[in-house]
Amino acid sequence: MAKFRVAAVQAGSILFDIDRTTAKAVEWLDAAAAAGADLVVFPEAFLGGYPKGLDFGARVGSRSDQGRAMFRRYFESAIEAPGPATEAIGAACRERGVHAVMGCIERDGGTLYCSALYFSPEGALIGKRRKLMPTAMERLIWGFGDASTLDVVQTPLGRIGAVICWENYMPLLRAAMYQKGIQIYCAPTVDDRDAWAGTMRHIALEGRCFVISACQFLRRGDCPADYPAIQGDAPETVLIRGGSVIVDPLGRLLAGPRFDGECVVTADIDTGVIAEGKFDLDVAGHYARPDIFQLIVG
Repeated sequence: MAKFRVAAVQAGSILFDIDRTTAKAVEWLDAAAAAGADLVVFPEAFLGGYPKGLDFGARVGSRSDQGRAMFRRYFESAIEAPGPATEAIGAACRERGVHAVMGCIERDGGTLYCSALYFSPEGALIGKRRKLMPTAMERLIWGFGDASTLDVVQTPLGRIGAVICWENYMPLLRAAMYQKGIQIYCAPTVDDRDAWAGTMRHIALEGRCFVISACQFLRRGDCPADYPAIQGDAPETVLIRGGSVIVDPLGRLLAGPRFDGECVVTADIDTGVIAEGKFDLDVAGHYARPDIFQLIVG
């Protein structure tokens, strides 16, 4: 069992500028490492950005030329994994000796995926998860992941996995991660609602695992001048307000939620506490009733 410090980075992308966003990610890795973190979790879509408030000119049965041009900008700011951006993040992890889970928009052929990338302290890209179920308008701009990336990675810190944003409302997906023995459950998100912290506490209690949720913080003034968000053009308008949390296996808040701007949220954890939680509830073990319920992942 391991004792170490974890960090959730609460920060926003620099939309349509992958080079500056990658540099910003390295700066936040620096800040988290300086705070003593051994594992650093970034929000959903940090590399590549979450285009909150855009509609890309889409209506039922029609698309606009302006919307296609906006999607092209978004497509060109996505990353390939592996690729130059992952090499830069890997090098930063190696220099600082930290593990990282990085939300990104991944470009593969002509399709974009919302993904989570796992990096080792040696700088290797050791895993990748593609979001299975984009939500609502996200389905217009992102493809669907599949079971081939639905896994956890074994590290010296424990078994780390990522479930992205509203995937956390898919009970069978959570059950699959519990079956895989997840110990450090990372939830990159842009969901900034008050209810999100309650969801994270439920998952920690249900799965008897540590949960680290990193959410973006983004103001309209941090976006390009021609960014046509429906929320308006006032620079101080908050598009994504944060709410990052860290929760222990008994559902107790260790840190957060934070709504006060960009920051690093940290907590010290002891994975030995997982056994204390599973004493009376192991949903993939003595509480599973496999004689009645079976989960098959295709």
